[in-house]
Amino acid sequence: MQRYAAIKDSHQEQRLYRSRLIFSLIIVVLFFGMLAYRYADLQIFQYDSFVTQSERNRVHVQPVAPKRGLIFDTNGVLLADNQPSYSLVLVKERVNSLDETLTDLQQLFDIDVRNVDKFKQRLKRRAPYQAVPLKFRLTEDEISRFAVNRYRLPGVEIKAQLVRNYPESASLTHVVGYVGRINTSDQQDLARLKSHKINYAATDHIGKIGIERFYESILHGEVGSQHVETNAHGRVLRVLQQEKPTPGIDLTLHIDAVLQKNIIELMGDRRGSVVALDPKTGGVLAMVSTPTYDANPFVTGISTENYAKLRDSIDLPLFNRSLQGQYPPGSTIKPIIGLAGLHYRVVSASSNVADPGWYQLPNDDRLYRDWKKGGHADFINLHDSIAQSCDVYFYDLAYKLGVDRIHDFSAHFGLGERTGIDSTNERSGLLPSREWKKQNKNQPWFPGETLNIGIGQGYMLATPLQLAVATATIANRGGRPVPRLVKQSPELPGNGQTTPMQTDLVNDNAFTVADNYWDQIIHSMEAVVHDHIHGTARGIARGLSYRIAGKSGTAQVISIAQGEEYDEEAILERQRDHALFVGFAPADNPQVAVAVIVENAGGGSTHAAPIARKVFDWVLEESQ
Repeated sequence: MQRYAAIKDSHQEQRLYRSRLIFSLIIVVLFFGMLAYRYADLQIFQYDSFVTQSERNRVHVQPVAPKRGLIFDTNGVLLADNQPSYSLVLVKERVNSLDETLTDLQQLFDIDVRNVDKFKQRLKRRAPYQAVPLKFRLTEDEISRFAVNRYRLPGVEIKAQLVRNYPESASLTHVVGYVGRINTSDQQDLARLKSHKINYAATDHIGKIGIERFYESILHGEVGSQHVETNAHGRVLRVLQQEKPTPGIDLTLHIDAVLQKNIIELMGDRRGSVVALDPKTGGVLAMVSTPTYDANPFVTGISTENYAKLRDSIDLPLFNRSLQGQYPPGSTIKPIIGLAGLHYRVVSASSNVADPGWYQLPNDDRLYRDWKKGGHADFINLHDSIAQSCDVYFYDLAYKLGVDRIHDFSAHFGLGERTGIDSTNERSGLLPSREWKKQNKNQPWFPGETLNIGIGQGYMLATPLQLAVATATIANRGGRPVPRLVKQSPELPGNGQTTPMQTDLVNDNAFTVADNYWDQIIHSMEAVVHDHIHGTARGIARGLSYRIAGKSGTAQVISIAQGEEYDEEAILERQRDHALFVGFAPADNPQVAVAVIVENAGGGSTHAAPIARKVFDWVLEESQ
């Protein structure tokens, strides 16, 4: 009993129990204290942060694309509008596996590798949670197919949007241009437009050429935004807040769509260009380049096969001949050379030149032949040389003027420089000079080259638009118009600059020609049409109720060797001369100036002048 009592110590056991209990309580208190602190930290100290994160899980900010501005012709005919369309889009953050999803979609829809590559390019410049289009213009069958398979395609949606459409595209593509999907080649334009605070967060398209590109910054509009609530699958449940986008500005052109289509019908399958201007304002009434093409397939992506057909066509339908075609102006330059001769007093109205059918420089054996074998008369003056398009007279006049004065005088008519039209890809043509040849060919200027310039051949090149502007400058007696396609709004930005829409004439104070000299040249141009015996374009005078001041021309495509004659039948069709005609009407009160070029057609009086006559009739009579 004593041994057992010595072993058992109840007081010691009580102390041990209490110490263990206290330790346990301390552990429990510390544990609950940590829980309380953590709870307070989450609910109080980090409340704002977690509320924001929670909201982000269900509330998103989405950009809202603006409605692109419409384009109308001068009579209110719609040339570019926006049509509703359905697109297949993906939100990357909602997709479980992008590659697997793309593979599934390629099996469901007609989506080739090219479309997938372009989709991945668009992914690189998207904002978080922004829907990126994969396929445009879904058919009803494709929409139904997606609805059946939607349950297994998280992050894939069908989005309704407005897509650009061109009702009159076949006749106005080279004027209006078109929009296309934004790609890497548009980065420079995007950088410029973003500097003007143009946001493309909700837009997949940008103007590529023509009016659509030049006025991109105002046609596009301003992007809006909306806060939307989504479910766990990313589907929008409701719109919480919305800032409406600002639509783009509508544009009205000087272009007459009916006149444009009529000219295209007149041109038929011939290659060439027709430009019609209002000489007083510079308004472009028509600007045709044939052949043309339909731009609508370019909006959402033309197929490689169809694009190759356009690109590789020998007729170059993608080439805007009105702005980019550079042709020898031929005899259409003669009124300007004649006016220069009068202005510098190298010739007078009564000056005569012997015309045996050829011209010869001093100490030069070469014969510079006239287009008319045997010449036009024993002696010919300025008036008759313009009416009959005598080359010999202008060989002599060009030699007396010299290339320097020809260059300086012709520059006042806008030759050799861009006209400044509100469009894209315009070329400057070529007005050669001594300095130009020395700089570009490292050769001196030869007298024979001056003779060629005198009849609009040699190095001289001009676009159809430049010829129309030069003709309008004659009609205005020295006031050179700046051609404009758009006629509304006092100021609109274009190409990163502010472009005046009310076009003024370019009046050069240093360019003053006596009124009687203008009278003589314009009277000679009237004789081209109204001289019923000798006028080269007299065939279009029948039935005229107004007077036309014009000039026909023929531009060589290939050179003819000394002593050889031009035989149209023996030359390949695409090596034949171009036919040209320029003119304005009515001659005493010009309302329209026209330039016509028909490629490889031969004489301008036969092929180009009748087209100009019909344009004059439409503008002055039928459209009134």
